[in-house]
Amino acid sequence: MRILYLTDIRFPLERANGIQTVETCYALAGRGHTVVLLVRPDTQRPPRDPFTFYGLAPCARLIVRRTVVFGSLVMRRVAYLAQAVIAVATAIPERVDVVITRDLGVASAVLRLPRRVRPPLVYESHGFSPALAEALPNLATGAAAASPSKIRRLLGRERRVWRDAEGYITISNGLAADLIERLGSRDALVAVADGLRLDPQRRFVPPRRQRSPVVAFAGHLYPNRGVDVLLRALALLPDVRGLIIGGHPAEADLVRLQTMARELGIDDRVAFTGLVQRNHVPALLEQADLLLMPYVKTLVTERYASPLKLFEYMGMGKPIVGSDLPAVREILRDGENARLVEPGNPDALAAGIRQVLDDGDFAERIARRAFEQAPAYSWERRAERIETLLDRVVSGTGRET
Repeated sequence: MRILYLTDIRFPLERANGIQTVETCYALAGRGHTVVLLVRPDTQRPPRDPFTFYGLAPCARLIVRRTVVFGSLVMRRVAYLAQAVIAVATAIPERVDVVITRDLGVASAVLRLPRRVRPPLVYESHGFSPALAEALPNLATGAAAASPSKIRRLLGRERRVWRDAEGYITISNGLAADLIERLGSRDALVAVADGLRLDPQRRFVPPRRQRSPVVAFAGHLYPNRGVDVLLRALALLPDVRGLIIGGHPAEADLVRLQTMARELGIDDRVAFTGLVQRNHVPALLEQADLLLMPYVKTLVTERYASPLKLFEYMGMGKPIVGSDLPAVREILRDGENARLVEPGNPDALAAGIRQVLDDGDFAERIARRAFEQAPAYSWERRAERIETLLDRVVSGTGRET
């Protein structure tokens, strides 16, 4: 199968959407498909090699094509959309079998083309965009609320893509249920979680508590990630050190949380790494006794989330303490492969951390179970599930799933 994957991002991109895109495309290429990835050019000079950047071996079946963009953000967006639509309109002569995108605007633009001049389109949704736009000020520090006119435009695009896309992927079961509730039922719909890259030499090593235990968090520091809850929990655990991996220097959250740590009097036992290269994260996580995902309760974390770090944590073979939220419970189960605690409650988080640190048998049991379950969420397994949908869409036999 020949797949055209459209994503309006500079490439390579260090953020989660860049990682998820390239890992999905690489895994599909690994299953024998030819994947043409249409992206914006790298902003660094000389341009970085994407395979080297993401730590992947070169793959002839994954072809990276870069659009020509220039000027303001709006001009770059318009240029990408125009070139993406042209690529789709000429895809049939190039024998492209299917188009995939996780960009709602791109999907909406492509679906304006008559079906006879384009291949079938599969859209991958990571959230209901009008709801995300309304909630944005509570999700990202300093973000502005969307205007009513923008929310109306987003709703129109969501309805068009839901109605007209030949295939539809959601990142979680909760998101699929949310979309059905808002937009009605549809055919060729499948929920496929994110994944992780597995080390073929991986083996489980029972966790051993350090004299001065370390708990670690990796990821963005947005308020909904709950790192402020983690810091308050650490203030209740005077013998525990914290390791916070991440934090973009252009965003205000890193300074905000460092200030909070000082005000709580715990800055001497909480280390903030700031932004680090992706391939350095596993070595940092290896320093920890347990791994944390202290999300607070929001629309995203309840229904839409499928965070990369959740799966990467599972593959580390270390105990996990996370928030007891519906999206998290799709993967983690309290007492089986993690300890789940009340979201947004520092006392509950501190108690969960204390239990795992003090009960070595329990810590080993949940860590081992998560480690054993991690292969079910590999990028290869994700590509296999997507491939099943693509086969149905391309053959015209899509049905409700």
